[in-house]
Amino acid sequence: MSYDVEKPDEQWRAELTPAEYAVLRQAGTEPAFRGEYTNTKAKGVYSCRACGAELFTSDTKFESHCGWPSFFDPKDTDAVELLEDRSHGMLRTEVRCARCGSHLGHVFEGEGYATPTDQRYCINSISLRMTPDAE
Repeated sequence: MSYDVEKPDEQWRAELTPAEYAVLRQAGTEPAFRGEYTNTKAKGVYSCRACGAELFTSDTKFESHCGWPSFFDPKDTDAVELLEDRSHGMLRTEVRCARCGSHLGHVFEGEGYATPTDQRYCINSISLRMTPDAE
């Protein structure tokens, strides 16, 4: 897969902290309930921490009590890409930034959340950077 933003691994390592690199470039997961945006209620736009692409808005963020920020829809349908993930003996759908290919988290469907899409984009806080709306 080719992306609009492609960098050599050494450059990603230089630009990201070790924790950011582990999640964004190695598909890791940050510890539950410890992320910066897990309980954020501020209005704004959530962008990819690696490349700055706008991914989600606070209008689609909801309380799922799963330990990571949850959204029911991306900002634009082409902002993220969805890939089959068979790691850890499970079948899941991985969510990546469509601009740089960085790992964001996973999307789950049919869990009974009262959202317009019946989806939960479970996203690592460390993969995001939130820009608050101007007041």
